Amino acid sequence: MRDVLSRYRDFGWLEGPVLLFGGPYSNFEATTALFERASILGITGERTICTGDVCAYCGNPAETARLIMGSGAQVVAGNCELSLGERTENCGCGFDDGAACDRFAMEWFSFADSQLDDGSRAWMRRLPGVGTFRAYGKRYAVIHGGASAVNRFIWPIASDSVLREEITLIEARLGRIDGVIAGHTGMAFERIVGMGERPVHWINAGAIGLPAHDGDPRTGFAILTQDGVVFERLDYDYNAAAEIMRAAGLRAGYDRSLERGYWPSEDSFPPEMRSGQVA
Repeated sequence: MRDVLSRYRDFGWLEGPVLLFGGPYSNFEATTALFERASILGITGERTICTGDVCAYCGNPAETARLIMGSGAQVVAGNCELSLGERTENCGCGFDDGAACDRFAMEWFSFADSQLDDGSRAWMRRLPGVGTFRAYGKRYAVIHGGASAVNRFIWPIASDSVLREEITLIEARLGRIDGVIAGHTGMAFERIVGMGERPVHWINAGAIGLPAHDGDPRTGFAILTQDGVVFERLDYDYNAAAEIMRAAGLRAGYDRSLERGYWPSEDSFPPEMRSGQVA
């Protein structure tokens, strides 16, 4: 896959709260509910920031892609956009070979690949690998996984040295930043990372397309405000989304994840984050 930092876009100055989200994952019901919530909050268009993986596990890849494309949201390319846009043979998620999620990916990736039209793929190919925006007097970078690799898993338990490594790579190419908005893992967290005497705010808003493997079927997003970041849960019709998956023949386990709040396997998670629960 291409160098994450080789395609850059400036998202500009954003006035007011900024909605941050990742991983729509072909979940049209959740994505629709997110934009309805954003409208109620008065946050629309360019003040919605997506960290990629628009089309993945769930049952409406084409509809979800069109919804995102028409929303005005600022989007960076995830590994799924790179793979689907360039018609590669797999999702490029970075799961370990033979892991359950690696095996299950064959099903949903083939389905998404069969549903997308040329226009959606062309849009995916045009997406930047990294973006920046300014809000509340600070400059933020937006990436999918890491600057070192689009599919790098940076979990909530990652050491500060891992985050500093990524921040250093971004700043070497794009200049000084005050924060990073990232995704890929689907797990929401924030961290203040010391870069010498200077703090950098690392934010993962989680995913809106699948739950966070905590037994709560609601998914998540975040809102960046003048006072910091607020993490929110998203209520939507997850039962309908699960039925759409099953009707499409997607029965590897992510349909049950939507209803039960757990992923179908934990072997791709760090041992410290495994709960012993699966969908």
